[in-house]
Amino acid sequence: MKRQNLWKLWKRMKKCYMLYLFLLPAVLMIAVFCYAPMYGVLMAFQNYSPSKGITGSSWVGLKWFRTFFNMPRFWQIVKNTLTLSIYSLIAGFPIPVILALMINSVRNSKFQKVTQTVTYMPHFISVVIMVGMLTTFLSPRSGFLSHILTFLGATDDAFYMGDVKAFPHLYVWSGIWQDMGWSSIIYLAALAGVDQSLHEAAKVDGATKLQRIWHVDLPAIVPTMVILLIMSVGSVMSVGYEKVFLMQNDLNSTVSEVISTYVYKIGLKQQQYSYSAAIGLFNNGINFILLVVVNKVSKKLSGSSLW
Repeated sequence: MKRQNLWKLWKRMKKCYMLYLFLLPAVLMIAVFCYAPMYGVLMAFQNYSPSKGITGSSWVGLKWFRTFFNMPRFWQIVKNTLTLSIYSLIAGFPIPVILALMINSVRNSKFQKVTQTVTYMPHFISVVIMVGMLTTFLSPRSGFLSHILTFLGATDDAFYMGDVKAFPHLYVWSGIWQDMGWSSIIYLAALAGVDQSLHEAAKVDGATKLQRIWHVDLPAIVPTMVILLIMSVGSVMSVGYEKVFLMQNDLNSTVSEVISTYVYKIGLKQQQYSYSAAIGLFNNGINFILLVVVNKVSKKLSGSSLW
């Protein structure tokens, strides 16, 4: 039976060999750049030395994990990571959905294209330029905000980039502004598949535009929303390193130090490779557990899941 199944699979692959050839570069890239480096995870359980390599370094077991858990700033770093991630998820997840529904409901094609272009463009601004714009606009002396406040007769010399209360809001909402248009593309693609006869039938029944959006368009993209939500929750411990690092300074370090920036400082600056590998493994392990749990819950509640 097993041989028959393998033979059928081989015949099917032989018949569509061109498709598999197209897939081959992507498979090789993932294997070489994603799976092969996973061998380096062994460093998390060693006292790694570059001169000895992974095979020659001594084993220390869970020493580096205990070091991280017993570190005085452990809970602060985890809290900062979760704060930025969960805030970004709660505030940022529904906005692309709303934007896609709004763009889809516009019937003027020219206005629709202009709106799409305007909302997509910020995605292509690099993180360095994005943080530079924030720093320039929010400068206490010469910033755009400072000029507006001066024009209105108010005086505000606050340095918002160094304000611990302002940092999470600046990080999250600048990210939402930059990525909401790009993130809405997949929802617009799902909305393009909605049968227009459903809208016509709803119109005949006297449904308003808002009611058609709620009862026709929104249910059509729920499976897509569920899949993207699962993937977002599965990376809740992974706050992007670049933007946080660029926005970080001595004044806001108590709220801006996250796992990724700490790993950079420990691993590359202080060259504690095993310690940083252990922290990274802990981070990825939590993400994987969350992904599996949320996927299972989603499969039970909605029937939509990654596997």
